[in-house]
Amino acid sequence: MIKKILLLLLFCNAAFSQVVINELDPDTPSTDVLEFIELKSVTPNLPLDGYVLVFYNASSTSPYSGTASYYALDLDGYSTDVNGIIHFGNPQVSPTPAFLIPVTTIQNGPDAVGLYLGDATDFPIGTTAHANGLIDALANSNSASTQPTALMTILGLTTCVNENLNSLSASQSIQRKNDGTYEVKAPTPGMNNDGSGIVLTYLRLTTSTSRITEGQSLTVTFTSTSVVTGSDLVVYFSLNNGAFTIADYSGTTSVTIPVGGTVGSTTIQVLNDGTNEGDEEMKIVVGAVDSGYSLYNNNMIIRVNDINFVTLPFGTPVNPTYGLVTSTAPVGYYSSIEGLSGAALKQGLQDIIANPSVIHAHVYGDIYDILKVADQNPENSNQVWLIYNETPRSKIDYQTGNSIVGKWNREHIYCQSRGGFADATTNTPQGINVWNTYGTPGPDNISTGHADAHHIRAVDGQENSSRNNRNYAVDYNGPVGNPGTWKGDVARSLFYMAVRYNGLNVVNGNPVDTILGQIGDLTSLLQWNMTDISDDFEMNRNNYIYTWQLNRNPFIDYPDLADYIWGTKTTIPWHQNLSSQDFSKLQIVMYPNPAKNYIMISGIINEAKIEISSMTGLSVYVGNYKNNEQLNLNLAAGIYMVKVVEDNKSVIKKLIIQ
Repeated sequence: MIKKILLLLLFCNAAFSQVVINELDPDTPSTDVLEFIELKSVTPNLPLDGYVLVFYNASSTSPYSGTASYYALDLDGYSTDVNGIIHFGNPQVSPTPAFLIPVTTIQNGPDAVGLYLGDATDFPIGTTAHANGLIDALANSNSASTQPTALMTILGLTTCVNENLNSLSASQSIQRKNDGTYEVKAPTPGMNNDGSGIVLTYLRLTTSTSRITEGQSLTVTFTSTSVVTGSDLVVYFSLNNGAFTIADYSGTTSVTIPVGGTVGSTTIQVLNDGTNEGDEEMKIVVGAVDSGYSLYNNNMIIRVNDINFVTLPFGTPVNPTYGLVTSTAPVGYYSSIEGLSGAALKQGLQDIIANPSVIHAHVYGDIYDILKVADQNPENSNQVWLIYNETPRSKIDYQTGNSIVGKWNREHIYCQSRGGFADATTNTPQGINVWNTYGTPGPDNISTGHADAHHIRAVDGQENSSRNNRNYAVDYNGPVGNPGTWKGDVARSLFYMAVRYNGLNVVNGNPVDTILGQIGDLTSLLQWNMTDISDDFEMNRNNYIYTWQLNRNPFIDYPDLADYIWGTKTTIPWHQNLSSQDFSKLQIVMYPNPAKNYIMISGIINEAKIEISSMTGLSVYVGNYKNNEQLNLNLAAGIYMVKVVEDNKSVIKKLIIQ
């Protein structure tokens, strides 16, 4: 029996070892639009099920630095061609790659890529390099003086190939020779590096669009690199993919390229079924093609947007509304903190929102289900709203594999590494009726913070990576050009975490990430809390999360609580009736106050009129104003009254000029 097992293992290793990394072109002209990687198998038409390509970054400036992975490509469902070749790369690579890798994904080096037995899910972004299941590897650089030494040691490599060996890194690629060594020369994607083999005619699949709405039509086209001879070439394909079935479309699912021609097309009509089933994806899967033809870019995904979405009666964070969504907090929920201030108020709030006999703690796997409702785009029920970018994205684009490009995932506002609850709960959903599986969810059980939805938001995958674990305001202020309408949301999430869990603090400045339980910047967050005031979107998510966790974020219900705990009112007793917002009046925040030579006003939707008067009633300024504009003033020191009128609402604020 032992001999049989040994023979089987030897056979398996021999079978897998016949696939190697044949060519790599990470540095290409312009903005790296011609990157590709190519594999070669000893046996033609070899299925690549069970393989995965993993790319590692050795740069110390990358978020995935040193010896960590930054991209993984699962090869299940792909096969090499009659020459044993298959390549994966950018859309502009010719012939069209079997799988399209987003532009600029493959990094120039010093880096490494490994071919493993496994799946992409075995290599989430940031996975430390290892040699378990490694079949082949290649270390690359574009400089003779720099090598990924640590990666080479882990992957068992003794050679790093310099793509810039001939000072032509943008126009040459790294290619494996038949003796197993490497050379650098002009790229040869989709063919043997030595020019041998069968000259193939390629079939390229294209569509008129990658995104379509119910009721619209889609053109599917196949193009041959050579004129069809002998008889017409007929290509058959299917479109079914999960919930997207033959009932969702009409049209012929075959394309004919006539003799003497190179192109054939068909039109598919996507049907509107009149019901909201959510966005879906059709998948164009081509069947077997005639011998002599090689098909690339199969399994093409086309987004199908459901036209029958539902809207909610309140605004998005960039077009906020106020007072349309009311708190679902039970009567008396905050009665125990009446008259408290400072540390006593903070403790009183914790007694409410961290009461272990009341709170339900869930797991990280539940968060996607929570966010699909809590962070739903009010203008389209099939989308979530992404924090930081402040844009919508389809719910079905949540990250399930390794790639973060075009995906949304879960952002910990109080980042995991700073909070000390990284990966503390399972990624397997348990559901709303299963809770407290990780012990009593009191204030000392920090693991609960890993899946506390009050500080987890839907976010663009790449922006999540960019934010990483940086402190707000002093280091991270969102992507370039963002409207900043997320800042108050972030502040209130962090205030919640600092009250909910012992050991978590919001501090001033830019604390280093090695100090557990500290995140900044408190001064900026207190200002953000007032300039980006709580709106209906936040109140709605607060209400929904309450149905899961049975606790609320009190700083959404009453934003001014932050000032009574950390701000300028720590010695003043807090009272609920003085903190309630009257939405029959214009809800604005004016800052700075006291001021010197300018003020700004937040909370205005349309253009407003402003009149500033002295205490004697003398008008000293009249003008129009748009939200968050800087209004420069030249006023003598003293007290003034500022009247703001927008539509049919108005408010008067006292202004102190120093």
